[in-house]
Amino acid sequence: MNELFEVKAIDREFYQRQLQPFLPANIIDIHTHVWLDKFQSRQEETVVRAVTWPHRVALDNSIDDLMETYRLMFPGKNVLPLIFGMSLSHRDDIHGGNEYVRECSQKSHVPALIFANPKWSEVEFEERITTGNFLGAKVYLTLSDPRIPEKDIQIYDFLPHHQLKVLDRHGWIAMLHIPRPGRLRDPLNLAQIVEIEKKYPNVRVIIAHVGRAYCPEDVGNAFEVLADTQKVVFDISANTSSEAFQQAIRAVGPKRILFGSDLPILRMRMRRICEGGNYVNLVPRGLYGDVSGDSHMREVDGEEARELTFFMYEEIDAFRRAALDTGLTRNDINAVFCGNAAELLCGAGMPASFLNRA
Repeated sequence: MNELFEVKAIDREFYQRQLQPFLPANIIDIHTHVWLDKFQSRQEETVVRAVTWPHRVALDNSIDDLMETYRLMFPGKNVLPLIFGMSLSHRDDIHGGNEYVRECSQKSHVPALIFANPKWSEVEFEERITTGNFLGAKVYLTLSDPRIPEKDIQIYDFLPHHQLKVLDRHGWIAMLHIPRPGRLRDPLNLAQIVEIEKKYPNVRVIIAHVGRAYCPEDVGNAFEVLADTQKVVFDISANTSSEAFQQAIRAVGPKRILFGSDLPILRMRMRRICEGGNYVNLVPRGLYGDVSGDSHMREVDGEEARELTFFMYEEIDAFRRAALDTGLTRNDINAVFCGNAAELLCGAGMPASFLNRA
């Protein structure tokens, strides 16, 4: 059997030198996508509301592929994922995708979130989560009303109040990828995050990707505002900004930060830089097709290309540097990579037996 992807000597050396001693033996990955290609629509969207480069990494990500990824990337470690689907278009088979995730959760004994459609009524939303034994919902801006311009989408357009009421009633999770060009620094995003915590205090809100603060310019005064929150937590998925991680640690403390990957895109071989507030993924020439029209992608050659390792390793190493710079203890690091997520998931209803995997 061919390996899912190649692990090179440079990857093994990077992991053994930088990451293996830093990471705890048991890890919980709070942010992973699991889906099959058959659930995705083949029709192109007339209005594109999400970056397209992640789709160059993997056609899909079965539960078997996910577990194989952990085996290849984290030798000597045990990883428990929180899984959810991938449905970025109104034309995707969201129901088929959610059923697949439910089956994977049941058979593999891993926790899962439903991928939610904001059009579902309060009753339907609650029923789908309950019958599927989900721990809450993953919500995404592309499922907002198509008539709303991307720059004008608000959190409540894809995480409506009637669904927040359900999550609040049960103490369930909301995995939130915030919208708007301003990302984490956007005043409306910040106001609505604060409002959600006050109005729906039992919802376990996870702000994905540290609020998409991929470059220093994305942060603004966000952590001055969010330092006053008490419960909202941040996952570090698909982010390599050590500066953003440091600000999050200093503002809310290590107990409110969670490791997440955003697999399968973290299988990408890359290094991220920022130019004028725009993040750019440097990738080996030809590996991901023609990326010439993508402002977030740039090909490199020669020794620079040969030295590139996995996005996963770049993310974790960025957090490692932030942990050193902010003086995190071994207990703090263990909390970020396992303990915090275990507490959150069990609070949302995950069977304690699932933790035997992590």
